Amino acid sequence: MSFSDLGLLPELMRAVADKGYDTPSPIQLQAIPAVLAGRDVLAGAQTGTGKTAGFVLPILQRLKLDEANSIRAPRALVLTPTRELAAQVAQSARDYGKYLPLRTYQVFGGVSINPQITALRNGCDILVATPGRLLDLAQQRALDLSKVQVLVLDEADRMLDMGFITDIRRVIKLLPQKRQNLLFSATYSDDIRALAERLLHDPLSVQVAPRNAPIELVEQRAYRVQKEQKRHLLVHLIQEGQWRQVLIFTRTKHGANRLTQQLEGAGIKAAAIHGNKSQAARVKALDMFKRGQVTCLVATEVAARGLDIKELPQVVNYELPNVPEDYVHRIGRTGRAGANGEAISLVSSDESGLLRDIERVLRRSIPTLPTPAFKIVESAQPPAREGRPHQGQVRHGGGHGGRPGQGGGGHGGGGYGGNAGHHNGARREGHSERRDSRRPGAAGARSNTGSGSGSSSGTRSFGQPQRGRFR
Repeated sequence: MSFSDLGLLPELMRAVADKGYDTPSPIQLQAIPAVLAGRDVLAGAQTGTGKTAGFVLPILQRLKLDEANSIRAPRALVLTPTRELAAQVAQSARDYGKYLPLRTYQVFGGVSINPQITALRNGCDILVATPGRLLDLAQQRALDLSKVQVLVLDEADRMLDMGFITDIRRVIKLLPQKRQNLLFSATYSDDIRALAERLLHDPLSVQVAPRNAPIELVEQRAYRVQKEQKRHLLVHLIQEGQWRQVLIFTRTKHGANRLTQQLEGAGIKAAAIHGNKSQAARVKALDMFKRGQVTCLVATEVAARGLDIKELPQVVNYELPNVPEDYVHRIGRTGRAGANGEAISLVSSDESGLLRDIERVLRRSIPTLPTPAFKIVESAQPPAREGRPHQGQVRHGGGHGGRPGQGGGGHGGGGYGGNAGHHNGARREGHSERRDSRRPGAAGARSNTGSGSGSSSGTRSFGQPQRGRFR
């Protein structure tokens, strides 16, 4: 079946063709006819399979056909958990609607509210927003939501994880009771299904893949490594694999900043993106990454939803997420639109429980490969001048992911701001998104590091690393 069989307008078909698409994905095949028919929809699909077009295309068509009732107030509202996802959805609406006389605008925190107030006075048909900034605008009477015909909650489970449930309820109270409601996400928790029961009316439930399943085109693997040696292994993988573009996930904002500095010290161009960064800084970092000006983009969960990077080859879980479902979203940044991708996880001994939780959600094991030999370079100074050898020690990997020795100690700490326990990092990250003026809580508890040299189970030998300062 092709897009022409879905009954889309010629203007939309032309825009779809411009993007090089001719065959709808499974989620689009089921969702587009239902949305066109005016039904409420609860849809789950693997990330990277085109769910955004699954609601954007039919919404554009409905608004165009109802053009006689066109007004300055938004007629469709899309709520997203992060600024990046809001910007991506808004751009998709503009791309697909470029041959239609419809206006799309996005509002989110991290930037001045005044230009947004001015733009909203000019009117729009589709408004894409994060909940906090939307409520700020409504409180200042800069926004009229009484004409909304369609409400979309995109990545609704993440919005609950980030503590947006109260804001969502407040937004819903500002909307007309009679409207179409759509919930789209790659994963659905029991909390989301409970929300759907209260929000949706006789919905069509669309599930085109097993619940919380990762995309099959992503090759997954894990390496067992001591926490304090993770960055050395990461540098080795990047350099030996000649990776040119890799998205790296940490648990905390502090950890993202620190790892970025350490990669730069190893001569690898890197940039960080997280909730404490201004929107301008986040946009700049993402643009540099897409253009190939930096090799590594180091991110917290804020980047796991909505980043659409064409043909991204590698994703690295430098630290495993505390919420198992977030793993699906992280690795879903690669293997998109039919392309293959790699997802590599660096697993320390205190993350074994997190790995088991992820495998339980996936209902499959993640292959653990023998850890390769890699240099341990104690100093994170900028790269040495040409002709000067780098000082370091070779670590000999072996076995198949056996339990690493309890070594470490010295400077540099393990985890770089992470926590061995299940702290509420995702919710803290959400505070930065909810209110610009609200400062987030502490980045995380101190890591635990050993005090001795330790030993392995016999499958690995450790050289004595040279002492130096970590930065």
